[in-house]
Amino acid sequence: MAVLQRRLAEFAAARDWEQYHTPKNLAAALSVEASELVEIFQWLTPEESARVMKDPATAPRVADEVADVLAYLLQFCEVLGIDPLTALAAKIDRNEQRFPVPEGPDGGEGTGVPDGG
Repeated sequence: MAVLQRRLAEFAAARDWEQYHTPKNLAAALSVEASELVEIFQWLTPEESARVMKDPATAPRVADEVADVLAYLLQFCEVLGIDPLTALAAKIDRNEQRFPVPEGPDGGEGTGVPDGG
């Protein structure tokens, strides 16, 4: 992860783009790229969306948009000094506390579907 962040930083520095890489601009760019990913799926049925990576015309577009989203997220984290893996681990920990696995009627685990809690 750090290697990719360094490559992204070097890429931006070589083009004098650091001046534009403010948290606000990177957050906006991240949102735009995520929207471009959503656009690919916009009118697909759930079944079609599940098969999107089997379509040779669409799969590269999805992969490119995923890469764009990740690139902007990593740059955003770099600028703000956030370790994305540490942040994710902490968020999972909080969610495990917030949404414990419900017990089923027989005392076993339930469905795991959030109940809106």
